[in-house]
Amino acid sequence: MQQRSLSALHHAAAQAAPPDRQPPIIEVRNLNVWYDTTHALTDVSFDLYPGEVLAFIGPSGCGKSTALRSLNRMLDDIREIRIEGSIRMGGRDIYAPDIDPPVHRQRFGWVAQSPNPFPSSIYENVAYGARIHGLASRPGEMDSLVESCLRRADLWDEVKDILHAEAGGHLSVGQQQRLVIARALGFDPEVLLMDEPTGSIDPIATRRVEQLILDLRGTHAIIVVTHSMMEARRIADRVAMFYLGRLVEIGPVAQMFDHPRAVQTQNFIHGRTG
Repeated sequence: MQQRSLSALHHAAAQAAPPDRQPPIIEVRNLNVWYDTTHALTDVSFDLYPGEVLAFIGPSGCGKSTALRSLNRMLDDIREIRIEGSIRMGGRDIYAPDIDPPVHRQRFGWVAQSPNPFPSSIYENVAYGARIHGLASRPGEMDSLVESCLRRADLWDEVKDILHAEAGGHLSVGQQQRLVIARALGFDPEVLLMDEPTGSIDPIATRRVEQLILDLRGTHAIIVVTHSMMEARRIADRVAMFYLGRLVEIGPVAQMFDHPRAVQTQNFIHGRTG
């Protein structure tokens, strides 16, 4: 693929933007990532808009998770990592020397493929983020925050009587994933990053998590990595197709699935690659 100018990349990203959106919350331009000598991402550019769900699709090992982890600087501690390009959030370069990575990560909620509740009570799992960041200090404020997060995660009615008595890891796998989402909400994040959040749960639990994503998109920008084309169709506003470390196409769901422009997208959606 030929190199394009930075202005051309800006134009391409703008062309993929929803027509009625606010300015982007995150702007990624010409992002390149190397793991030692392995070029994991090449010239990746996209925007994330407030209140949208953006799905990353593509074959395994194509760079989806690397792109996701670059946004909240989860790649920082990897040995021999090298990152070039620009990621701006709120107009500021997130890799600038004056950006404190732990403070930057507070702007994000993280949900992994396998639920990972803390070995503590349901209540303490949700309260953790608010407690360490001082988001609830007045009497009763923490109780209200925990209840609010559990309600938003569609879990309150199932656990309200065992908040302090039951450890998060004793819940069903589907409940654990919703608990992890409630915990992420406890940080009061601007963006939710979800790396295959339904990859280890059953179909019934999957539909509940998908509905939860749809419910949350009005108040959060959300990026979801998924291997399920049907899931991307159900939950996403826009879809970004990755292939061999490049973002080959990005656009609205209908365009991407019904009229894909890139041959890599056509092949992947129709099961010819994976």
